[in-house]
Amino acid sequence: MHCTDTALTPLLGHAPLAHPAPRARDIGLRFAGATGAWNAITDVPGVELGCVTLLGESKDGKAIRTGVTAILPRGQQALGQSCAAGLHSLNGNGELTGSAWIEESGSLGMPILITNTHSVGACHHGGLQWVLGKQPALGRQWLLPVVGETWDGYLNDINGQHVLPEHAALALESACTGPVPEGSAGGGTGMNCYAFKAGNGTASRQVSFGAHRFTVGVFLQANFGARRELRIGGVDVGAALSADNPLEAHFSAAPAGAGSCIAIVATDAPLLPLQCKALARRVGLGIARTGTCGSHFSGDLFMAFSTANAGALDSRFPDGTASDAVLKSMQFLPWGHMDALYTAVVEATEEAVINALLAGRTMVGLDGHRSPAIPHHELLQLLTR
Repeated sequence: MHCTDTALTPLLGHAPLAHPAPRARDIGLRFAGATGAWNAITDVPGVELGCVTLLGESKDGKAIRTGVTAILPRGQQALGQSCAAGLHSLNGNGELTGSAWIEESGSLGMPILITNTHSVGACHHGGLQWVLGKQPALGRQWLLPVVGETWDGYLNDINGQHVLPEHAALALESACTGPVPEGSAGGGTGMNCYAFKAGNGTASRQVSFGAHRFTVGVFLQANFGARRELRIGGVDVGAALSADNPLEAHFSAAPAGAGSCIAIVATDAPLLPLQCKALARRVGLGIARTGTCGSHFSGDLFMAFSTANAGALDSRFPDGTASDAVLKSMQFLPWGHMDALYTAVVEATEEAVINALLAGRTMVGLDGHRSPAIPHHELLQLLTR
């Protein structure tokens, strides 16, 4: 089964693309490291992802260019079972609900939803109702869904509240393994990166450890960076590709580079919560390779989780008195052997950003605002000089 981009009517009835846009490796770009089968976050066993894309016009004629992306860390079959998790804020001009509890407990037991800035509440409510419908017993205690956001108000009628709770539920219900829709899909539908059309991006790496082979997968909603900053493969390309830049012309009075980036790192390597936090910090190094310096107006929030040690960090009300029988144990990699995972996160993050850029297709949205696709041919000419 493959990850699908579920589109809703009457909002244009946008169908999944029969021929997805080429990815970075498809046009000849080279990257270090071995990838998983799909070169996506879903290469991590158990991780499922779904998208609902909303494209169309509202009743008052305003452009709808938005959606929801859902990530289930252990899939629907293990809903509520905790993962070790850690967070890092490169810059806090953004929102990630449930983060206080993740910081406190070092665990993630709920789905992750990613959408636009003004739809966090709808997705939180929809995610909550979906979990209760699937596992009513979980609702007898507390539920803290994780919802992240980036701003799509240049292309999308962001104040129109077009993302509804049922859209979040549908994204969760449609989540599955397989290739991931990139570019203008799900929460990434109306997003821009380095003032080009972008959105969803993903990549993965394989890491050997003794007889084991672990996977590190990165998914990000890319909506950050000034055009002049863009670097690909260590080559400054932003200035040479500056001719068609309507987004920064529109916001000429504001600092370039505003936007945001939500990034999710998944791995099946056994890790402690603080080791997950260390992985999350490395996302910043990966996006920096593509040029960004981290604008004050960009909310860059990163999370990493490990699907190993299933249930070891569950936090539920105790059943009975304390005894040795309730003690739990965890396997984890020695701290001195973390470097290969750090490298995997940085490499996969860099490639995920470039995949998001290459998947972007020129889009016209709110009030006729246009976001151009990065020109593949011109980019390749710059990189091969």
